Amino acid sequence: MMQQFVARTREEWREWLAANHASEKAVWLVFHKKHTGLPSPTYDESVEEALCFGWIDGIIKRFDDRRYGRKFTPRARRSPWSELNKRRAEELTHAGRMAEAGLARVAEAKASGEWDTDRTISTHVLPQELLDAFAAHPQARSRFNALPLSHRKRYVMWIASAKLPETRLRRSSRAVAMLEQGGSI
Repeated sequence: MMQQFVARTREEWREWLAANHASEKAVWLVFHKKHTGLPSPTYDESVEEALCFGWIDGIIKRFDDRRYGRKFTPRARRSPWSELNKRRAEELTHAGRMAEAGLARVAEAKASGEWDTDRTISTHVLPQELLDAFAAHPQARSRFNALPLSHRKRYVMWIASAKLPETRLRRSSRAVAMLEQGGSI
């Protein structure tokens, strides 16, 4: 079972990250629901502190009527950077809040070109290559439509971000094959 951590403040969350960012693989940061009146860091505070240590937020899980958790993990080396998180990282760097681990992730993203990747691709419009592949594979289209929105966006970004048409075709074919086998990217 993944570790849970309850932070009452932004500072407590930062202290946990400072002590554990290099050794832990994941954690559920526990948030108290508003009606409880119990303190928790805000979403923005939790993400900002995670970025400082090279971590990123993920899925949300309901624990009970009073608490939910947000999964935090170390950012993968080739993980896409949203424009918002790039802006946050720049502001945190300027404010002197970024830890060495967070600065290292930013440097890696800049060195790999990931930092400069255009994330303005519409995830609401399916690439034509994927639509063509779905026309021949209706079961894959059905499975795609049943996926959570975040998973569908990942497929669209993966295919649409390819620079060459042949790469988009190859990725569309792989996506259809994965969907038909019940897998995911």
